[in-house]
Amino acid sequence: MAALDERARNLQLRIGMGVAEARAMHPFLDIVEADPVADRRLLESLADWCDRYTPLVALDGEDGLFLDITGCVHLFGGERCMLDDVLARFFHQGFDVRAGIASTPGAAWAAARFGYSPLVDPGQEEDLLAPLPLVALRLDAVTRAGLESVGLRTSGAIMSAPRAPLVRRFGRQVVLRIDQALGRVEEAISPRLPVPSLSAERALAEPIGLLDDIEALVGLLAKQLRIDLERRGEGAESLQLNLFRVDGAVSRISVGASRPLRDPKLIQKLFHERLAAVEKDIDAGYGFDVVRLSVPVVARFDAIQSDLNGEGGDQGGDIAMFADRVRARLGNQAILGTRLVGSHLPERAAIPEPFSAMEKPKPSISPSSRPNSAKSADQSACATAKERPVRLLERPECVEVGFEEAAKGPQMHFRWRRASYRIARSEGPERIAPEWWRGEAETEPRDYFRVEDEEGRRYWLYRQANGGENAPRWFLHGVFA
Repeated sequence: MAALDERARNLQLRIGMGVAEARAMHPFLDIVEADPVADRRLLESLADWCDRYTPLVALDGEDGLFLDITGCVHLFGGERCMLDDVLARFFHQGFDVRAGIASTPGAAWAAARFGYSPLVDPGQEEDLLAPLPLVALRLDAVTRAGLESVGLRTSGAIMSAPRAPLVRRFGRQVVLRIDQALGRVEEAISPRLPVPSLSAERALAEPIGLLDDIEALVGLLAKQLRIDLERRGEGAESLQLNLFRVDGAVSRISVGASRPLRDPKLIQKLFHERLAAVEKDIDAGYGFDVVRLSVPVVARFDAIQSDLNGEGGDQGGDIAMFADRVRARLGNQAILGTRLVGSHLPERAAIPEPFSAMEKPKPSISPSSRPNSAKSADQSACATAKERPVRLLERPECVEVGFEEAAKGPQMHFRWRRASYRIARSEGPERIAPEWWRGEAETEPRDYFRVEDEEGRRYWLYRQANGGENAPRWFLHGVFA
């Protein structure tokens, strides 16, 4: 048997007993097959729900939770009120739980599982542990068996015994557990979820379930966060909205920003798009009674001030906000950018990446305030830059190129995707050669031409410059706007 309820324990059954032996003692037992995966999933969902009390929640084995409530007790009216609230809410959800509050995790663990009083005052840890069995110190089974074999059967007997012989015979774990429970050695709790840098929450007297009400609360919480963000000179790169349902379920909704944000209106716009996208997945049930807005990731916020003409401000802010709203509605892969890589061939000179991962442009200086040398450098750079098509095909497509006689003389044309195009004008060639150090089979250079047909459409063609006697092959690689 893996677990027992209270009635089964009263029938003198024990964990580890075989099913046949238990049925021989009590033929009418109700036995359910264990499902460790489902039990773990349930425990994690309870840990998510306990996040309403403190963000520092850790799993304790297969059936327990650790909550570090330091600095959170006053929000619930004190330790007793907080403990009563936790137990009452678990009871209404159908769980029979035991809890303990102490100044050390070890004492709280013992109080929850063995203690007669759930509240342990600082300095009373030894009085709590002394009459309890060895398992209250969280010792492993082998160590407990060895201690019991020499007559040490309670925690008090170990605490009063000389420490040096205990360490020599049973190892340092015994004294370490004692020191942790008594507060002599600090024991840290590792939360299962990262703790956000900033958060603001609102506990509601009446639960809410409408998206309009949730969005309104997001705006109010964002205003509270802006004060702390401004004080720290930071902005939010990601935000998370936690909705705690009355019956214990928790919904977590996250959005990301390509640039640090702290404007409540912009934050509200992002969550408006995200909530609209996940509306079908949010089950309000009997309503949400706690709403929390957190900032998991922050970054330095550089304010950009415009001049008297309204220029020189954040030129890419509108584009970034548009991209963030689209990504919030459709996902991170909805808008992609390109990143240049070291390759001569156009089809592999850039790779797609999410918009949020693209390098952010730095604020530029107004052209009127630049020195003449900077102007000349920019102009020369623009003059030498090569024009590239707006749309580049994933792979160049073969085309048929020929000449035909027209009223105004010989005219070039090409055929692509079963359609024929007459070339009115062309520009080129621009020779591009692949990287010789790759050692690839295709090493012939390409001669690229920018051509325009009679209807004004522009294309990027290239000729395979093989230098042989055969007719050169032509390919279409891109389309201009």
